[in-house]
Amino acid sequence: MAASPSTAATTTSNIMLAVLEKKTNPIDFYRPLRNYIAFHYSEREAQNLQDDLQTLNQLRSDVERHSDPSLPLRRDLLQSYFKSLCLVETRFPISPDPDHVNAVSFVWFDAFKPKQKAALQNIHLEKAAVLFNLGAVYSQIGVSIDRGAGDGRRQASHAFIGAAGAFAYLRDNAAMKASVGGSATVDVSVECAGMLERLMLAQAQECVFENSIAKGSTPGVCSKIARQVGLYYEEALAALNVAPLSQHFEKSWIAHVQLKAALYYAEACYRYGLELHEKEEIAEEIARLRSGINSLTEAKKNSKGAAAQILEAIGKLESNINRNLERAVKENDRVYLMRVPSPNSLPPLPAFSMVKPMAMSEVLDASKEKMFASLVPDSSAKALSRYTEMVDDIIRTQAEKLQEASELTRVRLKEMELPDSILSLEGNFTLPTHLKEDVEAVQISGGPAGLEAELQQLKDLRRVNQELLVQTEELLQKEAREDSQFRSQFGMKWTRPQSSTLTKNLQDRLNRFAGNLKQAAESDGRIERSVREHAALMSILDTRPIESALPTLARPIMSLDQNEDAILGSLKQSLRQLETLGAQRAGLEDMLKEMKRKDDILPKLMTSTGSYEDLFKKEISKYDHICEEIAQNIEAQEQLLLQIQAQNDDFSAIFNLEDYKASREKSYKQIEAAISKFREIKDNINEGLKFYVTLQDAITNVKQQCSDFVMTRNIQCREMIEDVQRQVAGLSFQDNKNTSAFNNYPSVGHQNPRSNPQQTDTRPQAPYYQPSEQPPVSGYAHPPTPYGPGPAHQPPPPYHIPQTSGAPYPPPQVHHQPPASQDYGQPAYPGWRGPYYNNAAQAQQPASVPRPPYTIPSPYPPHQSGYYKQQ
Repeated sequence: MAASPSTAATTTSNIMLAVLEKKTNPIDFYRPLRNYIAFHYSEREAQNLQDDLQTLNQLRSDVERHSDPSLPLRRDLLQSYFKSLCLVETRFPISPDPDHVNAVSFVWFDAFKPKQKAALQNIHLEKAAVLFNLGAVYSQIGVSIDRGAGDGRRQASHAFIGAAGAFAYLRDNAAMKASVGGSATVDVSVECAGMLERLMLAQAQECVFENSIAKGSTPGVCSKIARQVGLYYEEALAALNVAPLSQHFEKSWIAHVQLKAALYYAEACYRYGLELHEKEEIAEEIARLRSGINSLTEAKKNSKGAAAQILEAIGKLESNINRNLERAVKENDRVYLMRVPSPNSLPPLPAFSMVKPMAMSEVLDASKEKMFASLVPDSSAKALSRYTEMVDDIIRTQAEKLQEASELTRVRLKEMELPDSILSLEGNFTLPTHLKEDVEAVQISGGPAGLEAELQQLKDLRRVNQELLVQTEELLQKEAREDSQFRSQFGMKWTRPQSSTLTKNLQDRLNRFAGNLKQAAESDGRIERSVREHAALMSILDTRPIESALPTLARPIMSLDQNEDAILGSLKQSLRQLETLGAQRAGLEDMLKEMKRKDDILPKLMTSTGSYEDLFKKEISKYDHICEEIAQNIEAQEQLLLQIQAQNDDFSAIFNLEDYKASREKSYKQIEAAISKFREIKDNINEGLKFYVTLQDAITNVKQQCSDFVMTRNIQCREMIEDVQRQVAGLSFQDNKNTSAFNNYPSVGHQNPRSNPQQTDTRPQAPYYQPSEQPPVSGYAHPPTPYGPGPAHQPPPPYHIPQTSGAPYPPPQVHHQPPASQDYGQPAYPGWRGPYYNNAAQAQQPASVPRPPYTIPSPYPPHQSGYYKQQ
């Protein structure tokens, strides 16, 4: 220990105490710690950490030798070494246990009784000793600073505050642990560390008092500061007067502290007396001054060993107090005549502390140190996992609260139909999403206005089919007339079968096509009537934008108090506040996630020397302010929703919102009905278009068969005419040949049993429309008919027969025998068994009547019609 006066002290009272450092014996960290790493981790890890081990060893050597004369550098060395010890503690268990680092023993001597020492295999003793020395160095820095100027006094006060922080940290974190496993020296005990903390605070507050006097502060302020100096000294004195410290310190220390406590109590009485004198409270002034004199008199009785400067300061202060006391007594006797109270009856002097111990947890935080960073014990990893779970639980809980609050807002606003009703009042209302999408789909498809064009397509396609049917029938009729004419002309010599016999199957199919077209026309008429009847209903779908057809919320025609604008404005303001709260919730959730992303406490776990629970409690408290903000946000939203509910009730009453809702719902239902009817008509039209396109393909196919049949009959006709002409000329030897040829000609619509699949085909009818066989129809303005109604679309016949003079039928230019496989009784195309055309098996049953494609519509599911459905 040491007592050093300031080198530039202007008074004799500024002598202060400094603590000397503890001494130690050398130790070697390198070999024991390296062996532990190699055994419990790997030799490779030990090699990688050799630099850290050498650095640790060098720090310990520097602490042992006191090689650095500079106090600030010595302070920094002790701080660095202590941080290293924190890293060592969490990675290397040092104890006599065989599985631990048991080759390291720490020896430290008592700072106040150098003959006493402690030798323990306990890193807490090492840490306690380093903390003690750190406090001692801080105290030495404070004593060495020149306090003659204001900056010096502030620096000295800061140094003593650092010393107090080091001794407080020793008391709270290392003193108890240092005694585990043996007996530590008294200087690192809890009692000694607490006493030294009070002593350093007293000296730091004393520097503040000196600065206050130098600045000329008021007597009242100086009195409060001086009284706190005395209180700190009194607390230190109380600790020095009881075991284990009562017999451990020199008498000069106890005398120093006792005299300082009395000196600053008297100083406070003296300064307080000056303030009382200004207030003319003479009686209390006399009592305070007498109390100060008594304190100094009593302290001087035990001043043996005290510094002469303190005794001199006490003498000067005593002289000043006696002078003021004598003046006050005279004034009271002559003027005020007040009754002087007893000093024991006075209330305690007011005190005000200007200092507190430095927060050494921040100064000595080793979480950012990189030494031994690659060594992570299982205990630290498990602790980190547990802490992560705690953080995840907080974030999950708070996120659920935020989501529930947002969902509650959405539901409550939907119940109140906000802000839709306000938007409607301002003309910005829109249809519900599903209804608006349906309307847009209708408008994209052409809307009700486009139905007329599609009806016209139906008419055009029906006309094309009708014309194709007429052209086909005319082909057969023309051939039949020609055959009848030649049969009349040649009589018995015209031996080929009659046309009606060969074309019966084709005629039956054409008749069925005609019936289909007739009933299709009736269905087209029903569709047209439905379009006309529901035109007014569907007209709303042509409105663009559709919202313009909806009813609007209007202001009341008459108002008694004209407060509509105020109610509307307050409701809008509340909704804006609600939106702001929602944005804040989103920001709070992002803050939680960002805080978790940056929250890495592994370094702190690796340097923590206390309970993990205490560290968790401290670290998890970082999230408290966000959780509190979330709770405040949710509470504010609940209050705001109640306010909005009341405002919306007023708004609904003034603007007659119920009637508006009823008319709006009526409009919704009208739009839904219009969409349903439009889809129904649209489906029927599409069905009709598909029917006509497919029927056109079927008629075209039959027409081609008829054309082939007529061509073949024309060839037969020419050959028979030639035969007849030769018979007339006497060439009768050809008769048998020609007759055989005629008799072997297959009749139209009849095949031999081997080649007619429809004679025995009794499979169920499949829909005739085969998507894989029919190309998609893109439009019907120009139907792609292979045989058009006009000559411009009629392809030239495959055979052109020139007229010859002298004979009714000229000799053929080309002798063509039709293929033996030609069959005019085949279906329109392979697989044809449509719902509108019976197959050959049905044609052979006279009692069977084919069902028409159009029948009286029956009820169908929504958006489906029976106009073109098979019955």
